[in-house]
Amino acid sequence: MTHQVSLQGEQTRNCGDANSSREDNVLSFTPSPPSNHGTTALNLVYQAAEVFRDMEEHAREIETRAQSLCKSAVDRLKLAEMRTEEAERSRREVINDAERKLQDASRALRQAENRIVASEDQVTALEFRAKQRKHNFVTLNRRFSS
Repeated sequence: MTHQVSLQGEQTRNCGDANSSREDNVLSFTPSPPSNHGTTALNLVYQAAEVFRDMEEHAREIETRAQSLCKSAVDRLKLAEMRTEEAERSRREVINDAERKLQDASRALRQAENRIVASEDQVTALEFRAKQRKHNFVTLNRRFSS
């Protein structure tokens, strides 16, 4: 009994004894003895299991790397958040300190303005008294001179 199978890549290697007659990518195969089918199938199962083990191991390695990258990213993010919070605290302290200094300067300026006004008032009062005394002195002098 002869079977015809379409030739596709390397699939024909494990399928039995191939005759050398070829037409349009079709080979004729003579069935191999039944004992070879079991061995071939078992070998294919072992190969598939090894491929799956390799795939699982590769997936575990990728997962481990991904977890490591995620942990590293989370650690860097936490550090960045801490730095941001510290910078924000420092900024608030600088602003508060500047506001206190501005308030102190405004208060000192108002006090200086008040002292200047008080001094000007004193000078005006002294000038008035000096004019008054001069007037009184001139008037007394006239009285005694006449």
